[in-house]
Amino acid sequence: MSVLPTSAHPFSIAAAFERLGTETAFEVLARAKALEDQGRSILNLGIGQPDFPTPEHIVDAAIKALRDGHHGYTGATGILALREAVCRDLDRRLGVRVSPEQVVIVPGGKVTMYYAISLFGQPGVEVLYPNPGFPIYESLIKFTGATPVPIPLEAQHGFAPSAAAVLERITPATRLLILNSPANPTGGVMPASEVAALAAGLAAHPHVTILSDEIYGQLIRPGHQHKSLLACPEVAERTILLDGWSKTYAMTGWRLGYGVWPRSLVATVERIAVNSHSCVNTPAQFAGIAALDGPQDCIETMRHAFDRRQQRVVAGLNALPGWQAVEPAGAFYAFPSIAGLGLDARTAQRRLLEEVGIATIAGTSFGSAGEGHIRLSCAAADATIEEALARIAAFRA
Repeated sequence: MSVLPTSAHPFSIAAAFERLGTETAFEVLARAKALEDQGRSILNLGIGQPDFPTPEHIVDAAIKALRDGHHGYTGATGILALREAVCRDLDRRLGVRVSPEQVVIVPGGKVTMYYAISLFGQPGVEVLYPNPGFPIYESLIKFTGATPVPIPLEAQHGFAPSAAAVLERITPATRLLILNSPANPTGGVMPASEVAALAAGLAAHPHVTILSDEIYGQLIRPGHQHKSLLACPEVAERTILLDGWSKTYAMTGWRLGYGVWPRSLVATVERIAVNSHSCVNTPAQFAGIAALDGPQDCIETMRHAFDRRQQRVVAGLNALPGWQAVEPAGAFYAFPSIAGLGLDARTAQRRLLEEVGIATIAGTSFGSAGEGHIRLSCAAADATIEEALARIAAFRA
């Protein structure tokens, strides 16, 4: 058997890849797994995925699709029945009517993000994005050569952007505005009144397209409301909606998402899909239909569990010296301040993992405004959360 040489070769790759960042959650997951392999007890509050299994009727639909012979390619934008199911779901949930021709099924939510930022990002262009926010926003903006313009999110405002803060950062060079509500990593939700004010203000900036990341749109805590920019007539025709099945139906590993695109962009997006992934896994698409058209009680079950766990984490942390957490309004995270510990975010992340066996994500993984915070996923079992709080209480900075 031949062995490949191990000597380094001076490959000359495109300079843009030097600007490409990463998602720290997967690095922490790998480090946590390595410690587990050494026999350590590790509680994973790092990775953002529900601890629930995919509902059985969704799994059964994928199996049936395989048994029925759905083994081949589909159209690049996804099977029509799934795109129609997406339209019905948006009408039911948001009161928004779109055409199936505007829906593009993709292998996970990040793909819509990649397409949108790639379409509008280039040197000389500005892209607005939330900070702290999902790290791939800034990574992809830099990758395209565009200038990232952060929208700071602050704890005293529930980590929700205000319409004024967004509008004052728009310049003639702004081409794309990225919003994420409910938000990762903070759980912040933009109030309906602010969404309406933003839509009204954006009417004066027709050169700005909006990417509205609503992947956590159904994970709203009691007392809060999710309002989509796609439901605002002032901006609906230039809003790209990002959504999918991963968080809502505990389908992270299925890699199934979608974008709703302005009609004039669909042909371009379809060409990108043909060039990049051809089509989405066929049985997964049939599972997506079952998820949207089937019983929705699984969502309520998870939502109630996440709400209970978020309450417990926030209360537990606020009872400890050095920690301060605000109540998240949605998603399934807590984003507490650790300023009182006297540690920077990266050090806190490392020491919590190595010293007490808790995987968390440093706030700076989500942008410079995340310094002094860490993200904890509340999508872990109740017993795991209780044990994690006990270990945190024993942690000495």
